[in-house]
Amino acid sequence: MQININKLMARSGVQFGTSGVRGLVTDMTDKVCFAYVTAFLHYLNEKQLISKNGKVGIAGDLRNTTPRIMNAAAAACVAMGFEPINYGYIPSPAIALYGLHEDMPTIMVTGSHIPDDRNGIKFNTPLGEILKPDEEGICAQQIAINDSLFDEQNQLKQTNYLNNINPDAEQHYIQRFIDFLPAHCLKGKHIGLYEHSSVARDCLNTILQQLGATITSLGRSEQFIAVDTEAIRPEDVTLAKQWSKAYHFDCIISTDGDGDRPLISDEQGNWLRGDVAGILCANYLQSEIVITPVSSNTAVEKSELFKQVIRTKIGSPYVIEAMQQAQIENKTQTVVGYEANGGFLQQTVIRKVNKILAPLPTRDAAIVPIAILLLSQQQNVSISQLLGSLPQRYTHSDRLKAFAIEKSQQLLTRLIANDTQTNLHNIKTLFPSLANPIAIDTTDGLRITLDNDDVVHLRPSGNAPELRCYCEASSMSKAVELCEQVMRLVSAISLVES
Repeated sequence: MQININKLMARSGVQFGTSGVRGLVTDMTDKVCFAYVTAFLHYLNEKQLISKNGKVGIAGDLRNTTPRIMNAAAAACVAMGFEPINYGYIPSPAIALYGLHEDMPTIMVTGSHIPDDRNGIKFNTPLGEILKPDEEGICAQQIAINDSLFDEQNQLKQTNYLNNINPDAEQHYIQRFIDFLPAHCLKGKHIGLYEHSSVARDCLNTILQQLGATITSLGRSEQFIAVDTEAIRPEDVTLAKQWSKAYHFDCIISTDGDGDRPLISDEQGNWLRGDVAGILCANYLQSEIVITPVSSNTAVEKSELFKQVIRTKIGSPYVIEAMQQAQIENKTQTVVGYEANGGFLQQTVIRKVNKILAPLPTRDAAIVPIAILLLSQQQNVSISQLLGSLPQRYTHSDRLKAFAIEKSQQLLTRLIANDTQTNLHNIKTLFPSLANPIAIDTTDGLRITLDNDDVVHLRPSGNAPELRCYCEASSMSKAVELCEQVMRLVSAISLVES
C-alpha cells in the first residue's frame, strides 16, 4: 500500500505539532503510527542520519496506549531493516540525550500534558529533536506499507516487536546530574515530589536522593493525570499549599507527563511560572546568552543577568534554531534557552568547578528545580526570596475559544498592516481603554508594549480555532485584569464585525 504522508495527516486527524505528531488514540491506529515512523526513517535515510549500527531507540510515557504505539514504532523499524531498542518508560529528555550520546535516532511515544484520550510520537535525529525543515521532509515522504501486517482494524497482528527493557538510557540521564553537581549538594533539603503519572517520577526521586535530599512522595497515581505546567489545575494549586503547610518542604517538584516541563513551588507551596523558573535556572548555570520565545516574561531582560537575550517565535524548534545560530556567532559563550512552560534547553557545554554538563538541546525538566534549589542555597535565601530579587513582572494568559483562525488573522491584519505609527494609532483606536501603545513586536502574532510598561500579546492558535492572549503587568491582579479587559474588547469587536 502506498501512503502519502501529507494526505495521511489530513485523512487521519493525526497532525504534526512540536517535535512530532499527536492525535486521538482512536485515530492513532497501529497502521497510522507505523506509517509516520516509516516516513521518519525514510527521511533519515535520505539525510544519511541513521546510526552506523542500525539501531533506533524507543521509549514512552505512562499512558495506557503507549505500549501499543511503541510496538508499532518498533514494527516500522524492523520492516525498514533497523534494530529497535526498548529503553522503557523514561523522560523525553532522557531518550533524546542518549540518542545524542550514541549518535542514534530515537522515538518517544508521549502526548506530554494532554489528556489520556490522546497520544503522540516525538522524533529525534542523532543531532537532536526534529526542527521545522525536518518536519517538512517527513511530511513529503511517499512510503509503501505491507498491509498483511495488520488486521481489519488496522492494528498489528504481532505485538512483540520490542525486546526487554534496556536501562542504559535512564541510567545515563541520572548520571548526567550526579557527575556534574557537587556530592550531597542537596543535603538538608526536604522536597515534596508530586509524582502523579509523570514518567520522570522515579528518575527524579533517584537523582534528588543521590544528591542528598530527603524526599516525600506525593500523589502517585496509576491512572494517567494530565498535568499542564502552563495551565496548572486548581486542585494542584490547592494540593501544593496543603502539602507545604503539612510537611514544611523547601519546595515541591513535579513535571508534566513526559518529564520535559518542570513544576517547582516555593516553600509556601506557590507554583513558579515556567518563564521565571527559567531565568533562575539560567542564572545558576552562569549562562551568557539566553534564548526564549517572545511570550516569556520580560524580567529576563530587566534583570540584566545575561549578556544577551534573544526572542523567538513560540515553540522549541524556533528556540533550538536560534540557539544553534547564537552558538555559531558566539563560539566561546554559553548558550541556553527556556520556554514559558518551563522546559530548559542547553546548546553548549556548561562548566562549573572543573565539571562539565554536556549539551541537551531539547526541553528538560530535571535541571530547573535542582538549579533553583542550589541558587537559593548559594545566596542563603528561600525560593520566595529568590523570586523577590527579580524584577516584579507577572504574566497571565487566556484564550477565546471557537474563534476562527481566519478571524484572528483579519484582526491582526487590521492592526499591523501599515507603518509603525499608523499601527500604533490603529491599536489605540480599537483598544481605547488601554494605556497608550508605544511599541509592537510581530515575531509571533502581535505583542504590544504600553506606556505604563504593561504588555499585551495576541496570537492565533496554530492548530485550533482559538485566539490566545498573554498579558504582563507589575502585579498578578493587574495582569489578570488586563487580560480580561482585552478579551472583552476583542469579543466586542468580533460581535460588531460578524
